[in-house]
Amino acid sequence: MTDVRRLYILLCGYEILPKSVSVRGAPPSLLMCEPVCAYLLETARGWVLFDAGIDSARLKDPVQRERFLTAPGSVSAPIVLSEHELLPQLARLGVAPEDIHAVIISHTHYDHTGHVKHFTRAALYMQRREYDHAMGAHGNPAVFDDDVRLPGREWRLVDGDWELMPGVRGILTAGHMPGHQSLLVELPRGGTKILVADAGDLRENFEQEVAPGECPDPAQGIASIRKLKALRDATGGDLVLFHDPNDVHPRPMAPDFYE
Repeated sequence: MTDVRRLYILLCGYEILPKSVSVRGAPPSLLMCEPVCAYLLETARGWVLFDAGIDSARLKDPVQRERFLTAPGSVSAPIVLSEHELLPQLARLGVAPEDIHAVIISHTHYDHTGHVKHFTRAALYMQRREYDHAMGAHGNPAVFDDDVRLPGREWRLVDGDWELMPGVRGILTAGHMPGHQSLLVELPRGGTKILVADAGDLRENFEQEVAPGECPDPAQGIASIRKLKALRDATGGDLVLFHDPNDVHPRPMAPDFYE
């Protein structure tokens, strides 16, 4: 049994990156236009958000915009059109920020945490090791501290694989970041969707078992890729990629959904 009713994929913009950021050893001269996603779950226990896109307000401020250019491999600021804005997409689905009761954060890179600040009534779920990394002197230019250092918020730190509710399981997939996690979602009719986040950006990360290029622990990154593939095989599930345009673009996008 599952408490999940629907899964929405929200397209939240694009990043222009060398392929070597996504695939370890790829030529840095090859550039990718990679989508950025967030995922909304309608459940019997309320609305759940997995990741929170890019804070596009920073793109409108020249000083803030420069912050994006310090991220590893960055050659351009992200592109967020009006159609990509997260909060208006939620509003079109009839969901206000205060309706979100849980936000699950895969990891603390800026393209996953931009709008966490807006969901003030939500419990925030993160792997403890990722939280400790982000709250410490991490020195990572792709982690924007003011996205995640939110005083007074309800943090629920988890360790390893865990269950939010029947049909929603967090899967520790470290490597890309110390406490990176993916999400396994069981749908009432659509089977199992495994939202990999950045455990592997592109289909070839999984097919060839190649770690992400941005991966401080490549051996752990490959182990996490194999872990997700084993989950896929055990459940008959579908690996839903976050950054691969060839995987993202053909999928139903909000307001369409999986159920």
